[in-house]
Amino acid sequence: MSILSQKEPKEVFRFFEEICGIPHGSGNIEQISNYLADFAKERNLFCIQDEVKNIIIIKEATEGYENEEPVLIQGHMDMVAVKTPGCTKDMTKEGLDLEIDGDYLSARDTTLGGDDGIAVAYALALLDSDSIPHPRLEVVITVDEETGMEGANAIDLSVCKGKRLLNLDSEEEGIFLTSCAGGARIHGILPVETEEKEGVLVSVSVEGLAGGHSGAEIDKERGNANCLMGRFLSYARKDADVRAVSMKGGVADNAIPREASADFFVEEKDLSTLKNAVARFDEIVKNELAVKDKEVKVTIKEEKKGKFQVLTEDSTKKAALLLFLLPAGVQSMSADIPGLVQTSLNLGILKLDGKEMHLDYSVRSSLQSEKEMLLDKVSELIAFAGGSSEVSGDYPAWEYKKDSVLREKMIAVYQEMFGEMPRIEAIHAGLECGILAGKIKDLDCVSIGPEMHDIHTTEERLSISSVERMWKFILEVLARKDK
Repeated sequence: MSILSQKEPKEVFRFFEEICGIPHGSGNIEQISNYLADFAKERNLFCIQDEVKNIIIIKEATEGYENEEPVLIQGHMDMVAVKTPGCTKDMTKEGLDLEIDGDYLSARDTTLGGDDGIAVAYALALLDSDSIPHPRLEVVITVDEETGMEGANAIDLSVCKGKRLLNLDSEEEGIFLTSCAGGARIHGILPVETEEKEGVLVSVSVEGLAGGHSGAEIDKERGNANCLMGRFLSYARKDADVRAVSMKGGVADNAIPREASADFFVEEKDLSTLKNAVARFDEIVKNELAVKDKEVKVTIKEEKKGKFQVLTEDSTKKAALLLFLLPAGVQSMSADIPGLVQTSLNLGILKLDGKEMHLDYSVRSSLQSEKEMLLDKVSELIAFAGGSSEVSGDYPAWEYKKDSVLREKMIAVYQEMFGEMPRIEAIHAGLECGILAGKIKDLDCVSIGPEMHDIHTTEERLSISSVERMWKFILEVLARKDK
């Protein structure tokens, strides 16, 4: 049963609700891509679905707009698929359960995927209409943006004629983004060795953190559950021979992990020492994050006695040192734009089993040299401990364009519609504009979007009224002819 059928703009929310019914987490995009291809085929629109499942749909200009500059409408079809610990939904096979609370739309126990399902819904509503005036529209919907912008890197835009791109992957109404940081993903592997020991196995958890997007929320310096777990292991080993058995935390390299869990081993004589270490560390973390993450807690449970395969002393030491010493969070702030993070990294995924420890980082910087330096630092530290690493998903920064016809037109329309000047900003989070600008010479890009909060978390919510305001704004921008 539809819960959005009476919400305006109806044409946008109809498609958004259909999108939410299709599983489309990063890496699981074939079904949503085929849905988009079928949409174009049913309406006899030109469509390209490439080998990686990117979609390009073209609709020619309406009458009177044949001589206007074509416009690319761009977003991505994948979402960060995260659910609460108790949620039983299989997000690889099931759609979302939408909920409305006042002006906000969310999904029960999961992320909503407003980032970037709303861009796809806007685009489909434009393509579906026979009454909206517009120049030639070249809709570009990429895959797997959230895991390294693989779709944008692979896409061939030679069929596109436009030099103006409206990216719909922003989350703050009234802000026009005109540049962003570049980034990359680095995956580290540390081989480990085990031995059999007799003693006690306990489970330690770090939970209650706010998490968030590692670009949009990294400046808030919230706790990273993976980093805190590594710090705890180093802390606990000061007073007892604590051995690691397993660790896991996080679901995506670009999402700040909200919780992490680990199994640790101690001899029975050191059990009380370990329990005391947990209690002290819990107090330390609560004090440090009292404002940023007031719900954080570190707990210990599930004592089991017996013989276990545990990491050797040397392997535990290396794992603890890496997690403790590897850089994390904000590394430098911009000297040119007050309040803008210049360089950061996020340990989004941690996994330790009996053979290897895996570390997945998202690295971002508006300076290419600092990005390369940070990637080198992580690689060298992992190598020093005896591990290896691989960089993937490298994408360039999107540089500010001083002379932008699109930006100036959008500013004029915004002022007329809303009676105020929009904010022109740069963002630390990565957008695909930098990659696409490298494929179309002199591409003029602006990124906008409706109001969203807590993206990449289960508290993600989308403002319904903002969706409507931004829809009317997009329509007016497309209808406004060049002078």
